[in-house]
Amino acid sequence: MPGDHKILVAIDGPAGAGKSTIATRLAQRLGVPYLDTGAMYRAVALLALRDGLSTALDEAASARVVELMENHPIEVSSGVTGNRIEIDGDDVSFEIRTPECALMASTVSAIPEVRQALVPMQRRLGLENGGVMEGRDIGTVVFPDADLKIFLTASAEERAQRRHRDLVGSDVATSLDDVREQQNRRDRQDTSRSESPLQVAPGSVVVDTTDLSLDEVVERLMAEVANLFPQGA
Repeated sequence: MPGDHKILVAIDGPAGAGKSTIATRLAQRLGVPYLDTGAMYRAVALLALRDGLSTALDEAASARVVELMENHPIEVSSGVTGNRIEIDGDDVSFEIRTPECALMASTVSAIPEVRQALVPMQRRLGLENGGVMEGRDIGTVVFPDADLKIFLTASAEERAQRRHRDLVGSDVATSLDDVREQQNRRDRQDTSRSESPLQVAPGSVVVDTTDLSLDEVVERLMAEVANLFPQGA
């Protein structure tokens, strides 16, 4: 990469497409920070769940979510190996990884005030440090001028299978049918919300990971980086 340019790679895509693992590996290969923006929304979701809110958010409940955010600061530290998410100074990086938190995250992310609060944080982190950022609106909203925009996807069944394996591997008791149902709900919510819906950003490189290994995907993305920075990628 030329000079001291802080490369910024935006990776978007639906749940289960492999974004987190691939973004982490790509950041390690490039030696730049990795930022999982979805973890920020999961932190907000955790606040909502702790407060007893459900995914059926009405106007009053949505206002309560915003109030919780204002009263319980969320802090994010990004690095090459991962992110640390804190609420009120407590590390919740593991607690936010439950299926319930994932589904609630999709719900609270549709609240305009939530996105209006978190997007500036994401932009600040990206501008300060560069890196690989992954989420569902990085290339469309947060950094539409990123050096490289990637949209990762995979078949619905493959995504469900991957998510189920990850959860079982983390000792989370759930069935594949439940994972499919939650994934379908998240897909509907993410693509149909009025505020920053999931979509392919203009200029994105679309990569279907269904039949590719993690290493194959990372090598494909490294090749894309090399095309942008032929002198040092």
